[in-house]
Amino acid sequence: MASRLCSCTWIRDLDTKRVEADEVWSFCYSKEKNVPRDLPQEIRDRFGWGDLWTWAAMDAESKLMIAWRVGDRSEATGDPFVKDLAGRLTGRIQLSTDGHGVYPHAVELAFAGDVDYATVVKEYASTPGTSGERPAHVRYSPGECQGVVKTRVHGDPDMELDSTSYVERSNLSVRMLNRRFTRLTNSFSKRIEYHRVAIALTFFYYNFCRKHSSLKGKTPAMAAGITTTVWSVRDMLFAGDQMRTIA
Repeated sequence: MASRLCSCTWIRDLDTKRVEADEVWSFCYSKEKNVPRDLPQEIRDRFGWGDLWTWAAMDAESKLMIAWRVGDRSEATGDPFVKDLAGRLTGRIQLSTDGHGVYPHAVELAFAGDVDYATVVKEYASTPGTSGERPAHVRYSPGECQGVVKTRVHGDPDMELDSTSYVERSNLSVRMLNRRFTRLTNSFSKRIEYHRVAIALTFFYYNFCRKHSSLKGKTPAMAAGITTTVWSVRDMLFAGDQMRTIA
């Protein structure tokens, strides 16, 4: 039920104008460096062990999470992710991403030039010494941003509006709503199937049930014109039952 419930069934035909995309890191079973080397090769080659990335695309105005995909950080995940995003939109958009090298080709494949696209690269100060030598207030604090470089990639994007701040802020929301993303705990996912479903439920709740302070008490789905009311968890579960009945 959860996979059908959270398959973005209702997030279609959007008249979105500005989209921000980013990737947030997590892991399954263990961090990549800690995956046991004595596992059988067929298990090690199976996706779902070690580092994972959740690619997410957000409407900068309604804060709606339009599309997401769990995978690695290569074009094998990036290409279908951007294609899925493009398929949910009705018109030309301005797209902002970070400088990850997978995006330009993926955007060209998915939008075929019908997009205004620019990147945002933030430069952070480097701290000398290894992590163990750095004081705690440095190790557990975000890096200091020294500058932002914006680059036009395609079309005619408004560089004043070129930003990834909203989608980066949503990474915090994900980590607060989903314990599987909480760092330095044992709450991480043990199976990739459950990880994907947990993320889908998180984004469904975020879109349809969670009021957004900047939207004056509306949910992102309400701001995007998909629904007219705040959904409860019971509404969410009922929708899942309806989808299962239709299937």
